Amino acid sequence: MSPITFDIQPDISVILCTYNRAEYLNNCIDSVVEQTFQNWELIIVDDGSEDETFEIVQPYLQQFKNIRYLKHQNRKLGLSKNAGIQASFGSYITFIDSDDSYKHNHLQSRYEYMQQHSEVDLIQGGFYSDEEILVADYFQAGKIINLRECVLGPTFFGKRKVFFELKGFNNIPYGEDTDFWERGEKLFVTADVTEPETYVYTRAETSITKTFVEKISLNQ
Repeated sequence: MSPITFDIQPDISVILCTYNRAEYLNNCIDSVVEQTFQNWELIIVDDGSEDETFEIVQPYLQQFKNIRYLKHQNRKLGLSKNAGIQASFGSYITFIDSDDSYKHNHLQSRYEYMQQHSEVDLIQGGFYSDEEILVADYFQAGKIINLRECVLGPTFFGKRKVFFELKGFNNIPYGEDTDFWERGEKLFVTADVTEPETYVYTRAETSITKTFVEKISLNQ
């Protein structure tokens, strides 16, 4: 197998992990394609979908050399993120959930922040939602908190070395983003970037965060 080559080495690798979210994918992928910052690659990691995911993705693969598609048997989110990280080539790595989207300047704003703050290794934050979203508290079992009090994994934007030196995400049932951020804070310079709010968060009915909140509600 010949190695993958790029005409221009991507500055940013965007990792999109998905599982049976075909209905959301056009909006999600289009938001990456339409970014003002264009030197990116998109790695779509299909965690064993059984719907029309590939049929949605295939036209993008035919049109864009910088979009790639990986599929494996269902291994859950942490390991899917790690597969995308291992396949990436960008100097910076970031994420997008398959039911979410970027505003047009999302990658540009994050890239410029990192260029202006060269001492920072990893950032998170700056998401927009038109509703208040409650999630299970990673630190207090059985408690619910506002999402804005948490780190939001798909908004992570960091130098390549961060993800490889931390050996990626732990494949735990809930809170792999918080776990990763905690480990990152011990070894790297991190920062919360609340503005601009360019990551558009949408919670699908099958979202892990929604499932855990429903379990807590049933037990109360």
